[in-house]
Amino acid sequence: MCVFFDGIVSPREPDEYVQIVNLGSETVQMNAWTLTDLDDAGPTFVFPQSLLRPNAQIRVYTNEIHPAWGGFSFQRRSPIWNNSNPDSAALIDPEGRIASKMTYPPGCKP
Repeated sequence: MCVFFDGIVSPREPDEYVQIVNLGSETVQMNAWTLTDLDDAGPTFVFPQSLLRPNAQIRVYTNEIHPAWGGFSFQRRSPIWNNSNPDSAALIDPEGRIASKMTYPPGCKP
């Protein structure tokens, strides 16, 4: 998992994203998994019915839709990931366990 925290589109940074990779050998049913900003107690994105196959990558954008990356978006009109103070993104399974956590920097490369 990585966080592209310093968007380049407008001051609202709709192009920020968290990239998630399935490093396991099994397909993961993503419905009811969540992605959240731990340091600010949200916002939280709840995954709809979807599959994440082994070695597949998806992105959850702040306020853009990219079907090639899964089409996931917080649909938030303001930036989520703080550029000056590091935040931590957490991927949480349906039972409430943190499956992956990433504090940046460093972040994803666009």
